[in-house]
Parts: sequence; structure tokens; C-alpha cells
Amino acid sequence: MAELVCVNAGRTAYEPTLRLQQQLWKHVASSDQERAYLILVEHDPPVITLGRGSRKEHILASRDQLAAEGIEVCESSRGGDVTYHGPGQLVGYPIIRLDHHGRDMHRYLRDLEEVVIRVLNGLGIKGQRLKKLAGVWVGDLKVAAIGVTVRRWISYHGFSLNVCPNLSHFNLIVPCGINDKRVTSLKQLAGTVASVDGLKQAVIESVVGVFGFDGSRWAMCEEISACGR
Repeated sequence: MAELVCVNAGRTAYEPTLRLQQQLWKHVASSDQERAYLILVEHDPPVITLGRGSRKEHILASRDQLAAEGIEVCESSRGGDVTYHGPGQLVGYPIIRLDHHGRDMHRYLRDLEEVVIRVLNGLGIKGQRLKKLAGVWVGDLKVAAIGVTVRRWISYHGFSLNVCPNLSHFNLIVPCGINDKRVTSLKQLAGTVASVDGLKQAVIESVVGVFGFDGSRWAMCEEISACGR
């Protein structure tokens, strides 16, 4: 099994991170050997993304309101509806060959949920799945969203875990098109939690465990630069 190479993108805007995903996707697709990457990022400036199944009326705020909050709006190739990313939210983008992990989209979505559920368990929080609704929930409150794209059985896009984001920004949209459920965060659930950076290692270990990688390491800057050439 391959080693998981982890990319710490820090706080980065959405579009540059999308380009990085696309570069790494090409790197994985062009290799005869299995390669796997995990980008970990907080999106700053905050952004509302429109998935392939999105409805623009699910953006409730006007352009002026979004501009006043410093929120960008971007089209996205991921599945799903409208969602939000911003500081205080840990976003994970796995670039994984699913032909080595079951070639099963339903299973892949459940595996990403399992990654988050294990991280929550480590914090003493019981995460769960809700029938017919992707993501991870604590009761009826959504704490993590899932939205992916798979091309040639190689994944990109991924999951977002609300650690301590500005929850009022979710009121500007209908999150994931679900209008009868609310969004929460680890801070709201537990009061005091680790920082976004403090949870990255737990997420990495969970991805390694769920997908059965041999181990993990952080990528060097020159290695990632080489993937774009």
C-alpha cells in the first residue's frame, strides 16, 4: 500500500488550492505506481462554492452583503449543493486512486465520513451519519460536510470539519441545500477544542487508518512544485 503524502497549505484562497488539487491529480494519474496525497487547508478569504448540483437561490445573501463580509463565490466541480469554507474550518482534499480502494463511490463517501467520525471520537464527541444525508452529524447538527469529484477513479475535493468558524456565515446560504437542519462547530459543541492546526495530525492518522496506507509524511515544497511542471 502507498504512503500518504500530506500537504499543509495553511491559510490559502480557494482557487489556488483547486489548482494544486488538479496538479496533484495529474501527478497521480500519470504514475504507474500508486500515489496518494492529502491537502489540509483553511480557506481565507472565506468562500461560498457552488457544486454541480447547486441552486443559486440557495445563496440567500446579496452580492453587496457577501462583499461586505469579504466572502468570494466560486463554481466548483465537486458534487453537491452550495457550501461555505472559511477560517476556523479544517478542509481536507484527498487525491487517492479509488481503483486501489474498492472502486465504489458510495463506499468512498462513507469512508470520508468515517475519517471525521474517528477524529470526533478522539475528542470525546459522538459523530454519526444521518440516512440519505452526506456528512457527519452530532444529533441533528451538521459538523462536517462531504463533497467530492472522481475522474478516472482518482478523487479530489473532499471534506470540511467545522472547528471554530464564523457560524453566522452559514446563515448566508442554505448549507448543502438542506433547509431544515443547522450547522454546528467543535467549539460550539465542546466549548474549548484544539486549534485547526492542532487537529491536522489526528485527521492524517484517521485517513491512514481508514484507507490502510502504510504511513504518512509531510511533503517538501520542492516536491509539490515539481508536480506542477
